[in-house]
Amino acid sequence: MQARGSILIAGNDQKSCDLVSAFLTYQGHEIAQRDDSRSIFDTIREQSVGIIITDLPFLQAIAPDFCQRAKQINPLLALICHESEQNSPSDYPEGDNIFFMSKPLNLDELESVITRAREYQAMIQRNSQADHYSAPHALSSTIIGNSKPMLELFKMIEKVAASNATVLLQGESGTGKELAARAIHQLSDRQGKNFVPVNCAAIPEELLESELFGHVKGSFTGAHANRAGRFEMADKGTLFLDEIGDMKANLQVKLLRVLQSREIEPVGSTRSQKINVRIIAATNKNLEELVENKDFREDLYYRLSVIPITIPPLRQRKDDIPILINNFLSLFNSDRKHAVKGFSSEALDILCNYEWPGNVRELENLVERLVILKNSGLITPDDLPEKYLAGRAHVQLQIQVPTLPADKTQLPEAGICLNSAVEQFENRLILQALNRTRGNKKEAATLLNIKRTTLIEKLKKKNLVYSEE
Repeated sequence: MQARGSILIAGNDQKSCDLVSAFLTYQGHEIAQRDDSRSIFDTIREQSVGIIITDLPFLQAIAPDFCQRAKQINPLLALICHESEQNSPSDYPEGDNIFFMSKPLNLDELESVITRAREYQAMIQRNSQADHYSAPHALSSTIIGNSKPMLELFKMIEKVAASNATVLLQGESGTGKELAARAIHQLSDRQGKNFVPVNCAAIPEELLESELFGHVKGSFTGAHANRAGRFEMADKGTLFLDEIGDMKANLQVKLLRVLQSREIEPVGSTRSQKINVRIIAATNKNLEELVENKDFREDLYYRLSVIPITIPPLRQRKDDIPILINNFLSLFNSDRKHAVKGFSSEALDILCNYEWPGNVRELENLVERLVILKNSGLITPDDLPEKYLAGRAHVQLQIQVPTLPADKTQLPEAGICLNSAVEQFENRLILQALNRTRGNKKEAATLLNIKRTTLIEKLKKKNLVYSEE
């Protein structure tokens, strides 16, 4: 099953369809084209349609059982239906794969709904594949690393997985918090049930409550059918609340109640229902600081952080960089059907000396980009984007340090301000390089083994002015 796919826009209002098609094409989505010579079912099959945006009168005119027939072609198919005043609530089909919008269509809201539909498809696909992995293999297939911080993380995950305790995953963006959450789920006795991720920052505040707890028919405008929330979808499984630090105060109160009572109350309902869900939360923010600033409830923080786990940033596990690169290289070579042989030792050294503010996600994106652009052969420093080449100067300076002449400066008895001395020494070297090259910044930067742009930045920052004597 394929989680993604093209988007088919169908309906009786051709002007509206053309507007939506133009907007989504501009946003980078692949749009399926349908003509009158073939049926909509043929279009779904031939153009690998993953999402249909339409109105219900159009679908019902085609076939009363349209949803069932379409899902036979693509079990992951998602429908985004805009309402019509001519339809009564009984006309609206039910299903986790159907997303409703009111007319006239709000294009910004449409983009958000498409994201939710893609998340639904990805979740169903991942859960259908989870049974193919044994627990130990699932851990090694989701998180890779042999460094000491990662081996300690693996041990913690294995211990935590055996319990039902709430886990709080903390770490910078891109470190792999969702992968850690999946590993905990796959190693637990809940592995045969759903793992349901929710990005609390990606879903608009006014929609998040309904997404989490579900709603009953008639609870608000557009609620034409009962709809299960993410908690209910994760019953007997695991609910992963990502970016929990962005959750608004009113929802924090409701989440705290669920954690205390193990009951949910759908929007518009007066009856609670029991749920059996393990909660794993994640954030790249410092929740303790948010608690101190009154931006996050202290009682909720303690409920979530029964077992806190910190995912190490990539700069603290640089021994894993070659392993991760080889893994991503194999993955993208296979996916793109390319034949990139690997990275040269110099290119690898440069990447190992980079600080990786975007962590593993940044590394993965870089390898994918290089595989696409290189196609075949060996990746060298010349193939790397400019921002990564600062590591090359760092490596060269490390090699040349032993050959520098000894400094005859003596440490005064009263001591010295080290920062000031280093600053003055650097200023003298820069001015000497400019003197030797008669003010040519490119040649001076070469003598100092730094980039010309770096030299210019230093001159501005230090307020140094070269004047030829």
